[in-house]
Amino acid sequence: MPKIRTLAAFTAVTAATLFAAVPSASAATTTIHQTDAAGAPYGGNVQALLLGSATVTTSLGSGTCTSSEMLGSINSDGTGLSISAASFSSPPSTGCSGSISSTITTVVPWTGGNVTYAPEEGGRDSTVTIANFRVKAVVNIFGGITCIYGGSITANGWNGDNPTRPDTTNSEAQAGLSGATVNKVNSGSNWLCPSTATVSGTYQLKGESTPSSGVYDQSLYVTS
Repeated sequence: MPKIRTLAAFTAVTAATLFAAVPSASAATTTIHQTDAAGAPYGGNVQALLLGSATVTTSLGSGTCTSSEMLGSINSDGTGLSISAASFSSPPSTGCSGSISSTITTVVPWTGGNVTYAPEEGGRDSTVTIANFRVKAVVNIFGGITCIYGGSITANGWNGDNPTRPDTTNSEAQAGLSGATVNKVNSGSNWLCPSTATVSGTYQLKGESTPSSGVYDQSLYVTS
């Protein structure tokens, strides 16, 4: 029973994932590389693919999605992160499972995001911000109510060799949210919709070795 929680996905990519305020600019520069810290700068299409499951919890209940993908593009200096497509499901169902049954759609593109090199000792390497997202959920209570959530979400980012990354069995760059808050957009939302939801989820991040191929086989690495 789907899906308002699907927001996790970014959530999100969602991570998003991404939700928190967009971080202030760091004094350090940011460079996204191919493969590792010595690789050429990478700018182009990117994919965020869910690792494990994403969860969303509200005062009406909670839900889990086991499949999510976000597609977008970014500049090699970490600016211009834009999400052009996002999906959430729990195969074989097209929806997500949980105590709330609903239908969820994403309103894209989400533009104005960024990746910022912002290492913490014993922790992340960067932050990943998805900006201006919109997610619409029709929750099947009281005949169906529409809830819209949006804003900006900031996830932590880890390079594929960081021992503190969430999924140590996966050697790709990752972005993750843990109990982040997403806010309701009042315009278009039913008054019964919870004002906030909390989301958690981790995504693998990859680019294309052949531009515009649609094949996401390029490892990414963030440095100053």
